[in-house]
Amino acid sequence: MSASYEAATAAIDRANAEDPKGTEVLYGRRMVDWVRALAPEASEELLLAARAQHVRRWTVPRSSYPDGRTGYLRWREGLKKFHADTLASIMKEAGYGDAAVEKSRSLLVRKNLASDAEGQTLEDAACLVFLQFEFAEFSAKTEAGKMVDILRKSWGKMSPAARDQALNLKLGDAEQNLVKRALGQ
Repeated sequence: MSASYEAATAAIDRANAEDPKGTEVLYGRRMVDWVRALAPEASEELLLAARAQHVRRWTVPRSSYPDGRTGYLRWREGLKKFHADTLASIMKEAGYGDAAVEKSRSLLVRKNLASDAEGQTLEDAACLVFLQFEFAEFSAKTEAGKMVDILRKSWGKMSPAARDQALNLKLGDAEQNLVKRALGQ
């Protein structure tokens, strides 16, 4: 990896180290681990987008947007732009050129997801991090029918390779049952 990559990674981790809950540095590392598992030759732009998937996320609380689904979707779109802008600034500071910055930015805002293999890898990594590390806690506080719907939507976003990885995750019995329901098994 280049010196610019190392500098940008360190800057992302420094930014995320300010997270009051202390979870975002680990989340970024897990994202990178899954990207590397899915795409061993991943570009620096993809690896940085993965690392910055939640960069400084706690500074844009859900409560800063209206309640309800519309507010939630606006918050999610706002976060994508916020993360992309934050990463762009970090990458420029680390010495990346405009093309590399724009590539990472487009990955984070999910531009051309269906036709971009790297965008698909980023989406796959996000789904797999959720399933492996967040699913059990989230499902425990979410109504089962809603959880099944969320799983179906996530499954629909995943590539066949990511689905195979997901089926091989070690999940608890309750989580396995929810996945089976979501997949109609």
